[in-house]
Amino acid sequence: MNIHSNIRRGCALGALLAAMAAALPASAAPFFFSTGTPDGLMASATRPGAGGKIEIEAADDFILPSETRINTAIFTGLLTGGASAANIGQVVAEIYRVFPKDSTSPPSGRVPTRVNSPSDVAFDSRDSAGGGLTFNITTLGTFTAANSVLNGINPIPNQTTGGDGAVTGTEVTITVNFGTPFDLPADHYFFVPQVEVTGGEFYWLSAPRPVVGGSGPFVPDLQSWIRNEPLAPDWLRVGTDIVGAGTFNNSFALIGEVPEPGSMALLLAGVLPLALVRRRRAVVQA
Repeated sequence: MNIHSNIRRGCALGALLAAMAAALPASAAPFFFSTGTPDGLMASATRPGAGGKIEIEAADDFILPSETRINTAIFTGLLTGGASAANIGQVVAEIYRVFPKDSTSPPSGRVPTRVNSPSDVAFDSRDSAGGGLTFNITTLGTFTAANSVLNGINPIPNQTTGGDGAVTGTEVTITVNFGTPFDLPADHYFFVPQVEVTGGEFYWLSAPRPVVGGSGPFVPDLQSWIRNEPLAPDWLRVGTDIVGAGTFNNSFALIGEVPEPGSMALLLAGVLPLALVRRRRAVVQA
């Protein structure tokens, strides 16, 4: 048997094993991130543009050190105006990257800063109206937030309104399952949930900053941002720009998995090339 025949057989064997490895399911490590439970300090409106209401987006950040698939999101908010879980219609979940990604740079100059803000446009999104997600609602009882942001979202020089004041309503936790997971490369992101409510409003409740009751502190932990349709594509910081003092996180959790190469694929990557080289050397020596 000559050397070329052995090499061809080795290559054929490698191709076959590689195909078998590709057919095997890859293992994955669980992923969980949480900012903790509401602290009662701030409630930020966030809703799709529907039913005669303009769109409002509230955003809070998280970091992925490696590629991650997000299957589920959980966030806690407030229903006001006498609305109940039955009044919730469309739910949207968006993922933004950090400015200047997915953005026009330099920005418009209509807000104090775009440093560390969400980008101009979403990186990816899912919508219950299109079948991209399903959701469940848990009602927790009456809750009051000391301050809120709904109407006072303005470009400079009128951005610092102090907020819209305390707001009381029914606290709800919304669990969202994505039909197609968010498959996100390692990066710094913002999570933006939106909830359509007839006969009332949905406010996303704040959580402590830095994170103390969830997955623990992370660096940098950016404060929450907000914008409405007239302000877009720009964003304002809820605490620094609108309230004029303090910084806030929002209460949410993300659940998913971190893909890992299958054990057979790892074996092939490390062992097969070495085996083929050794076989070639043995044939040459013979």
